[in-house]
Amino acid sequence: MTVNASRSAALYRTIWRWHFWAGLIVAPILLILSLTGAIYLFGDEIDDALYPQLRFVQPHAASVPASAMIRAALAAQPGGAVSRIDLPDQPDRSALLFVTPPEGRPLRVYADPGTGRVLGSLDYALTPVGWANDMHGSLTIGTWGGRIVELAACWTLVLIATGLFLWCPRGGRPQLAGTLWPRLSRRGRRFWRDLHGPVGLWTVGLIAFLIITGLPWAGVQGDLIQRVSAAAGVGYPASFRAHGAPNSVPVKAALGDAPWTLETAPMPQSHAGHAGHDAPPATSDGAAIVGVDRVTALLAARGMTGGYRLHLPAAPNGVYAAYTYPDQPEGQRTIYVDRYSFRQIGPEVRFADYGWVGRAVELGVQIHMGNYFGTANQLLMLVPCIGIWLLAISGVAMWWKRRPRGTIGAPPPLSGARVGGLLATLVVAGILLPLFGASLVILATADRLLFSRMA
Repeated sequence: MTVNASRSAALYRTIWRWHFWAGLIVAPILLILSLTGAIYLFGDEIDDALYPQLRFVQPHAASVPASAMIRAALAAQPGGAVSRIDLPDQPDRSALLFVTPPEGRPLRVYADPGTGRVLGSLDYALTPVGWANDMHGSLTIGTWGGRIVELAACWTLVLIATGLFLWCPRGGRPQLAGTLWPRLSRRGRRFWRDLHGPVGLWTVGLIAFLIITGLPWAGVQGDLIQRVSAAAGVGYPASFRAHGAPNSVPVKAALGDAPWTLETAPMPQSHAGHAGHDAPPATSDGAAIVGVDRVTALLAARGMTGGYRLHLPAAPNGVYAAYTYPDQPEGQRTIYVDRYSFRQIGPEVRFADYGWVGRAVELGVQIHMGNYFGTANQLLMLVPCIGIWLLAISGVAMWWKRRPRGTIGAPPPLSGARVGGLLATLVVAGILLPLFGASLVILATADRLLFSRMA
């Protein structure tokens, strides 16, 4: 074997080793993410099928005042408080109210906009779609779960890069069968290998898209992207930050929910009091409830007649915050209203006002969730979810069939591989993805001290 061939073999085995460890570590998380993501893709369809009595109403020509639906929801949950009401954009859809009861978990209460009658309530976290949403973002274990999901997403990028390298045919004329499409007639490890490569090839772009468009919502990476884009003036528009009081908190901290671009924007305040917002607001304040009707009238005058989310003020300096969150983010609008004067606070924020990073993230998120171009979008995003399952199953099967009994069976490290460029790439990736960088240091140490002895 020539020196170049030896170095090429060493490089191949090194990349294979990285691919092996990355796959073994993240496979369980990817299976969970792809399953829950597939459920969430069809969340509306699932909820419509499971809870039609809550989500559909008889079409109505006119709606009762929003305050009437809020009072009905509070009557159904005595002692509770309402934080938000979602007004439908279709005449056969119910309104959704977010209610915090005096005891127990938050509830989602559904009301008929035509009559104001409460249709029933759900604990969203206990529904299939709610469970999938929580599992997808945090594995249902809060912040630590969110960090695990973020790490898995980062390491999936390593899987993608190393997988593409391993897929590329080495020497001679490649066979199309087994490279571009699987040879299903094969048996044993060869069958799984021939399935693994082509499935990865045809789904890798969509899987990478899911990872890249999902990272802005991650705890560490998302916060970094938010801060950098805001500082560079390519995220939330700097001109709209002037109306936030100096002690204002971020919009998401104040409301509990907001479009990505607005999450870290300063929450405006009404001109009374100086209390902060420490939690998503909920109110049973009669004056704030009465004021909802004046706010909806103002919004209607601005062209917002339905299909928007309206957050109620909680503290003395709280505001009414209304925003649209359509499937196509070009229609996003946000308006804040003072709870005392009922005047609009600052200019309306529209999608066109976002910086290019904000627009790109909002667009990517809607495609990621299967919303942007209807059923075709859902089916397109279902492809990588299925692909991840096939890749994980085939990858584990290949490992299991080749591993010597009683060992992990990791590809052994070889000397002679020139990996300076690859290491430099990993260092850059570790800087751009801080959580990934920290895990890289830990894994490299463990690989040297522990795993190499077990391989």
